[in-house]
Amino acid sequence: MKKNKINPAKSKFSIFQQLCKIIPGHMVAKIARETGVEEQARTFSPWSHVISMVYAQLTHALSLNDVCDGLQLHDEALSTVRGAVAPSRNGLSHANRQRDARMAELLYWRLLDSLKEGQPEFSGWHHTKNYAFRFKRPISLIDATVIPLVANCMSWAKHRRRKAGAKCHLRLDLQSWLPRFVCIDTAAQHEVSRARELCAGLQAGEIAVFDKGYLDLEHLRELTEREIFWVTRAKENLGYKVVRENRPPQGKILSDQIIELKYCVPHRSYPQPLRRVVALVEVDGKERQMVFLTNNFEWSGQSVADLYRCRWNIEVFFKMLKQTFQVADFLGYSANAVRWQIWTALLTHLLLRFIAWKSKWGAQFMRLFTVVRAALWKRWQLFDLLTFYGTAAAPIRMRGQPEQAYFAGF
Repeated sequence: MKKNKINPAKSKFSIFQQLCKIIPGHMVAKIARETGVEEQARTFSPWSHVISMVYAQLTHALSLNDVCDGLQLHDEALSTVRGAVAPSRNGLSHANRQRDARMAELLYWRLLDSLKEGQPEFSGWHHTKNYAFRFKRPISLIDATVIPLVANCMSWAKHRRRKAGAKCHLRLDLQSWLPRFVCIDTAAQHEVSRARELCAGLQAGEIAVFDKGYLDLEHLRELTEREIFWVTRAKENLGYKVVRENRPPQGKILSDQIIELKYCVPHRSYPQPLRRVVALVEVDGKERQMVFLTNNFEWSGQSVADLYRCRWNIEVFFKMLKQTFQVADFLGYSANAVRWQIWTALLTHLLLRFIAWKSKWGAQFMRLFTVVRAALWKRWQLFDLLTFYGTAAAPIRMRGQPEQAYFAGF
């Protein structure tokens, strides 16, 4: 017996077209003029270039031929995406190598600003652990991740004899789970060299949480003078003297002290008192002793430990980015091509995050990605598709046949 099949409501346009339509058409053209990309474009327009790279992310394309063949097979549906055209292999390779990757960077930030301006709730609170919400102030998480590259082909990114990599420095807003600052560099550059850039946009009263790789005493003093609260881990070789006990030990807080730095250079770099908290923190099911530093003397010791635990959210963000999008196999070997691919991965993440927020998607982000990828060229209503799978707002049970009443004894 053949089962009745129910599909989402039909649309004139494909899922891919509806997703790309979120990007304002004038925005790409304006940025292309500003960055000089428009002058380099002939038959392969900047808009077609952006769409091709978004497609590469959504389909996990492994090569230039993978992108070009996939788009050429759907050239009719692709033409409805504001006249986009499929690239040739050489055309896409040349565009990634020669066109300024700053175009993709500016497009990401301007699209984010446009979405926040049009939908202010989009940059609101993100569901996370409850202890992050009691601070009632913006919390920024700062960290970096290394993206492995091929050392034989990408000598510009070498940081060891047989290793190469790009490093993505990122400041993540904990409440919205959206990046606020991104810097793509080579893996050879140490984290501390980008600390000031990452914290430049922070306002007085905000909280910055970062690992000890970003610990620079002069920079910490500047943050304190700007009235920005910060929490980090202490280095093992940090010389200090105890001024007084701040609070008695309690529970998993083993020590809570007010300290001053010893020796001339550290004390000159940060002459103000610091707070040193020693706590037991659960990591992978086991309790580990960790030492934290902060310039806030009012929070409880447990709050300081909880804030640092919030920092692990950015590691989850990096893991999600690497597992979901194509930032492992690159379509080009040049530094510009790598930046194009990383920025379009972030752009695709932003597009999917927006439709997840608008549809009130309740399942995992990975499943949203796979649903959109599977139905990329289907002519269905995008948000109806998400509701159809029963994981978005107002989930409904769709049945092929009405239920039959059952009466006992009949």
